[in-house]
Amino acid sequence: MTDRPRIRNIADLAKIAGVSPGTVSRALSGAGLISQKTRERIQALAREHEFRPNIMARNLRIQRTGAIGVLIPLGHETGQHISDPFFITMLGLLADALTERGYDLVLSRVIPTDDDWLESYADSGRVDGIIVIGQSDQSAVLDRAAARYRPLVVWGGHSRGQVHCSVGSDNIAGGDIATSHLIERGCKRIAFFGDPTPLEIAQRLEGCRNALARAGIGDALTIFPAHLAAGANDSGITAYLEQAEIRPDGIVAASDVIAMSTLRALSELGMAVPGEVKVIGYDGLALGEHTVPRLSTVKQDLTTGARNLVDLLLRRIAGEDTGSVVMMPELVTRLST
Repeated sequence: MTDRPRIRNIADLAKIAGVSPGTVSRALSGAGLISQKTRERIQALAREHEFRPNIMARNLRIQRTGAIGVLIPLGHETGQHISDPFFITMLGLLADALTERGYDLVLSRVIPTDDDWLESYADSGRVDGIIVIGQSDQSAVLDRAAARYRPLVVWGGHSRGQVHCSVGSDNIAGGDIATSHLIERGCKRIAFFGDPTPLEIAQRLEGCRNALARAGIGDALTIFPAHLAAGANDSGITAYLEQAEIRPDGIVAASDVIAMSTLRALSELGMAVPGEVKVIGYDGLALGEHTVPRLSTVKQDLTTGARNLVDLLLRRIAGEDTGSVVMMPELVTRLST
């Protein structure tokens, strides 16, 4: 048995601590405006009395859910899954960043059937804000929602006149970097593997064309609209390479997943990498260290990107109007080039 008084609410704890309920609330939530000594003393008392505040009641009182919606729209590529290596990497980073800031993550994979899916989700009251991973073919939907719903941030490309706040790499520069690297390695017949429907891929293709134009070999570019979905590319890439009148000696893949499918297809055809054809990916996923040969890539700083997404979103939840963030990608040279 114990003679300790039972702590049922913040008011009870405030009475024991000799402070106001507001001070207790600030101490337990980690908010500012009180000294570190006072915060630590109140938190120690809460642990001693095994007091845990009712988070749901608190959130209801302040009209917050404590959750962030993370949406993956698959408008143009419905075969992709959350198990995709890029999504898994980004989701892990976002979960870490959100947890550190005291938020839960609510995940949804969306196959858009109309133009109201995002606004309907925003109006549902289920979350305090939304992070969208990838623009797919939904840029107009994102812009329309962002025009009236402030706490929305998107991973993807940035273009002039864009309404929604985005975080991503400079895809035009990245496509240029990848192609310039192949040209420096002696490639003259370059192919771009990727469907340019989404803004990010279209920008990477634009960068590829820019590099080829500077080198005076722009007419040598061929484009194969490879799928982003892991595993969906292999037979299509093999068929394309088998039927090509002139096979490329350099391939710019719009993602690391496409590049990995390309390496498998080339192996099946008995084409040596990098001897006969050089391959470079885009994203900088850890899996690229384990392909045969190890994959050269244009790396996006996904860790910084995830933290930027969370930081911008929380600033927008607080009422701030933030701009987009465009990060410079980095060439990572390995054995595939």
